[in-house]
Amino acid sequence: MQLHELKAKSHRKSKKRIGRGGKRGTYSGRGQKGQKSRAGHRIRPALRDLLIRIPKLRGFKNKSLFPKHAVLTLSRISKMKAAEVNTASLREEKVIGTNFSGTVKVLDKGEITRPVIVRGIAVSGSAREKIEKAGGKVL
Repeated sequence: MQLHELKAKSHRKSKKRIGRGGKRGTYSGRGQKGQKSRAGHRIRPALRDLLIRIPKLRGFKNKSLFPKHAVLTLSRISKMKAAEVNTASLREEKVIGTNFSGTVKVLDKGEITRPVIVRGIAVSGSAREKIEKAGGKVL
């Protein structure tokens, strides 16, 4: 047996080349009109059409990298009924929201006359002096 005597078991059929003149007629097996009848047609992915239909939300919506801070003034503390100021008492007085997860800082704005205990909250230096002068403590 020689190399030129070998024969394939299955008959190889070449791919039908459409649209190059000859015996195929006007439309060359492509049908009439439409995307599939055009030369070099590419079917767009369905995902792209879905993305185009989704309404886009406009505007700047970048989430902050740093937690939000709530500012608490001495005048606001003096209006509070609680003797001890912490995050729980601030939630009860509705100074901060129930879902607030940031930090709270007491700033020196206004006056305080009664003694209060400030626990677990950041306090500025001048506010600390005023709280201690009124007989309170910062822990």
